[in-house]
Amino acid sequence: MCCTNKTIDEVVVLGTKFHKVRVEELITYVVTAAKFEQKSVVGNVNVRAMNFACDLPWYKNFLNKSDLVFCDGFGVLLGAKILGYSVDSTHRMTCPDYIENLAKSCEQQNISLYLLAGKPGTVEKAIAKLKAIAPNLKIKGHHGYFDKSGEENAYVINDINKFQPGILYVGFGMPLQERWIENHIEQIDAKVFLPLGACLDFYTGNVYRGPRWMTDRGLEWLTRFFTEPQRLWERYVIGNPLFFYRVLQEKISHTLRTQFEQGRRRRV
Repeated sequence: MCCTNKTIDEVVVLGTKFHKVRVEELITYVVTAAKFEQKSVVGNVNVRAMNFACDLPWYKNFLNKSDLVFCDGFGVLLGAKILGYSVDSTHRMTCPDYIENLAKSCEQQNISLYLLAGKPGTVEKAIAKLKAIAPNLKIKGHHGYFDKSGEENAYVINDINKFQPGILYVGFGMPLQERWIENHIEQIDAKVFLPLGACLDFYTGNVYRGPRWMTDRGLEWLTRFFTEPQRLWERYVIGNPLFFYRVLQEKISHTLRTQFEQGRRRRV
C-alpha cells in the first residue's frame, strides 16, 4: 500500500502476522490510507483468529496479505512473548475503546465512514452516539443481517458505492466478515476495509463486555463466557488452550532447530 509505514515492526505467531502498533498509530494509519486511491485492508487478530488461521489456509492468507494487522487480544500478546517478541499491553487494542477517537479523526480529516454490522437498529444507535461527539462526521450504515449473496447483497453493495466511504467497517464476526470482504472488495467503492466483529454491539451496550478493570487486564473473555456460556464455551474452553498448545509446539520446535544448527556449526 502506498502509505505503508516501513518502520512498523511485524510479529509472526503460528505463521500469521500482526504489527506492533499502538492505538494512535492505528487511527493515523487508517485515516491516512483512506485518502489514497488504492484500496487497503486493516485486519486484526485475537486467539480465535489465530486458531482460524491455523485451520483455514485462505484465512491465514487474508491476514498475511492485509496492509496492516493489529492485535485485539491479550492472549496473542502472551503467545508472542513466549516466542521471544518484545510486546506489551499498549500493542493491544479493541474497537469499542477507540471508535470515538477514530470518528473524531475522520471528522477532522473529512473522511466518511460506513458501518455494516449488527442487528437492525444497532447501526442507528451507533451513528447517534458517534454524531453526538463528532457532529460533522459523514456517516451512514446498514445492518449486518442480510443475505450475503443475491439481491440483498447487491442492494447493500450498491448502497455502499453510492456513499463511497473512505472507511468501510464490516462486522459479521469471524471468519464470515473476512470472506465477504475477500469476495467483494473489487466490487466495492471504499478505500479502507475494516473487519471488526462485534464492535458495535459492545459500543452500543447490546453486549456486556465486563467492568473496565477486567477488560484492561485481558479478562474480557471471562465475562463474555459467563454471559453466554452455551455459545462461547468452545471458543474459550477449547480454543484458548489449543492456541497455547500450538504456541508451545512452535517454541519447542524453534528451540530444537536452533540447537541443531548450533551443533552443526560447531562440528563444521
